[in-house]
Parts: sequence; C-alpha cells; structure tokens
Amino acid sequence: MSYEEAKKRYEALGVDVEAAMEKLKTVPVSLHCWQGDDVRGFDTDPSKPLTGGIQTTGNYLGRARTPEELMADIDKVLSLIPGTPKMNLHASYAIFEDGEWADRDKLEPKHFKKWVEFCKERGLGCDFNPTFFSHPKCDPLTLSSPNEETRKFWIEHGKACIRISNYLAEELGQPCTMNIWTGDGYKDVPADRMGPRVRYRESIDEILSEPYDFKKVKPCVESKVFGIGVEAYTVGSAEFALSYAAANKEKCIPLMDNGHYHPTEVVSDKIPALLAFFPEIALHITRPIRWDSDHVVLFDDETKEIAKEIVRCGGLDGRVDIALDYFDASINRISAWVTGYRNVQKALLSALLTPAEALKELQDTDQFTELMVRQEELKTMPFGEIWDEYCRRCGKPADGEWFPQIKEYEQKVLVNRK
Repeated sequence: MSYEEAKKRYEALGVDVEAAMEKLKTVPVSLHCWQGDDVRGFDTDPSKPLTGGIQTTGNYLGRARTPEELMADIDKVLSLIPGTPKMNLHASYAIFEDGEWADRDKLEPKHFKKWVEFCKERGLGCDFNPTFFSHPKCDPLTLSSPNEETRKFWIEHGKACIRISNYLAEELGQPCTMNIWTGDGYKDVPADRMGPRVRYRESIDEILSEPYDFKKVKPCVESKVFGIGVEAYTVGSAEFALSYAAANKEKCIPLMDNGHYHPTEVVSDKIPALLAFFPEIALHITRPIRWDSDHVVLFDDETKEIAKEIVRCGGLDGRVDIALDYFDASINRISAWVTGYRNVQKALLSALLTPAEALKELQDTDQFTELMVRQEELKTMPFGEIWDEYCRRCGKPADGEWFPQIKEYEQKVLVNRK
C-alpha cells in the first residue's frame, strides 16, 4: 500500500494525517546522554563501579570514553532519528579543561560550555539532572542523610545544578527540565521511616531556595519504588514525590518514570490523573522488565498507551515534558539509542492518528460494543506507510534503511575503542 492509500484510510476515520505529522515534528523529546557510556560520566574514575542504585549490565564493544567520542556517537544518533530531539545531561558529564576539576558541590556553568556549544550547533535544547550517585559522599544516603555535612554537600550540588540549568535555558532559548532523583533508602527494614523523609523534604526546600525563573527552569521530583541495595525502603517514594510537588506547585513539577512503580501499575493511567491537578508534568520513558531494569524502549502496548494519554490530555502542548531513560551495555549502544527514540516517535504518531474525539463520543454515549470494535480495528490500520513518510519528511531514513549505517559505524569507529 502507498502512503496516499494509507492516508485515505485514516482520513475516512476523520484523521488529519498531514496535521498529525506536522504536530509531531514540533514535539521535543529528550535524548539521554548516559546510554552512550554506561552512565560513567567524566568526573570520577571510570574503572570504579556504579553505586547508589545504578547498575549497567553488558560489555559490548565501543563504549564512549571521552566527551569527543560521546558527542560523535550522539551525532550519529541524531542523523537517524526524526522529530525534534533535545539533549539530557547528568551533572557527572561536566567537561573539565586544562587540568581543572571541581567536585559536584562546586560545579559551575562553565563546566558545561562545551555541551552548550554542541547543542547550539545542532539547534538543540537541553535538560539536566543532578547526579546523586556514584560518588564517595554517598554514605549511602545523600539528601536524606542524618550526617549534616553529607547533606550540606548534596544540597550545594543541587543548588549548583539550578544555576547550571538556568545557564542552559538562557543560552539555548528553551526551558530546562531539572530532575531531582536520589537512590536514598535502606537494604533492610528501617527503624525510622519518617526521619529520612523529613530531611529529604527540607533538603529539597533548600535546593529550590536558589533563585531561578520557573518559566525557564523546571525542577522535578522523581520517585522510585525500590532499587539495588535499597530493597526494603526508598525515601523518595511515589507518595513522597507527588506530595512534595503538589505542595510546591509554584516551584516544581512531578516526574514519573514508568520503570519506577510496582509491575502491576501503569504510568499511562497515572498521566491523566496527574494532569487533572497539575498544569505540567515530566515523564521518563523506559522499559522495565519485572523492575526498573532500564531496557530499551519498544513499540509495545504500554509505550503506545502512554503516548495515547499524552495526546488525549493535551500533553503535546507543553503539559508533558518527555525524555528517554535507559542504558543497555549488552548491545550496540547507538542502535539502542535510535531504536528507543524512534519507538517513542512511533507511539506518539500512532496516538496522533487515533480518532480520539470519535472514540470519546462512543464512550460518553455508552456505545461500548462499537468502541471495542473500533479500537481493535485501529490495530491493523496501515500505520507503517505513514511512519515511513514521516521519516522521509524529516530527512531521516525509514525503517529498514538505518541499521546498515549503525553496522558501518561500528566497523569503522567503535571497534577501535579498547
């Protein structure tokens, strides 16, 4: 079937295919830098293990070892993904020059100047994340530590990240979503559950006392159900993070990662629940397998449902800030990046091609039999032809065309990294 024939099929359902593609072209989706080097960053010894609930498995060839290699890999990714990508950095990706080094509480905007230059040359915005893990000052707690000195160090790190986020927003002319997540918690049953949460709340209060323009810098609080080494108790639980954001709407927004909940929970259902109360939310899209395993995003049912809820709730008009978050070292890292990003784009395009208003009318008028039939028939619509046309219009390869470029890059570039 040709694109024109597929387009007519959708138009018969009342879908404006051209408008859907044009809309998707404008939607920023953040590309996470940490897929390319297994969350190593540039501010600590890369031979040391990751800590703080972070773990990467696999040893596929070609991990980026320097800022130059990481940027080259990102450029390859950018050449293969449609839409409007945006960078997403962790504080541990500071780039130091001329032998300089600064600990995380002393980071400055200048340490991200190279990233700003990179983004400007490619017309990218940039989101940001404080790095509350893989550091000697994790004791193992950070913002919730009973040790005042430890807590102070990480509060200062958070404040530094506010300043860096403001720098990124002003330099690049796009809002910067700054996500606060820590792996704070306990391996076994704690004697005090409230104390760490009170300290965590007070620490975030101090971080957000750093001046910033909420229109430019969007601080988030991200929750998690549990992590490696914190199986019994997580300080920043879903209830904590959501309550904090609700109590501080004027200065932060909630962030949901769809790997950070119990396996029977789905974030697609949570999106409209939050948007009923919050003008804006942030979202990390990943693929959990049994737990927050950060597998590469697939074009699977939950990814499609997440996209549907974003579209139905008006999330593409600045209400949902979308980012990817996964890291797989067992396969070609660039292919992992591209596969996940293209799948999120596919899910959003599929959602935009859904006759949402017509389906809503069936629901509101109790026509549930027809609603089921229409929803099932949509699953066999000729979506692939529309997707390939969207890629062509973005100047990017269609499915079946891009993977040979990955293989060539691996043979010419990645095999030389020892």
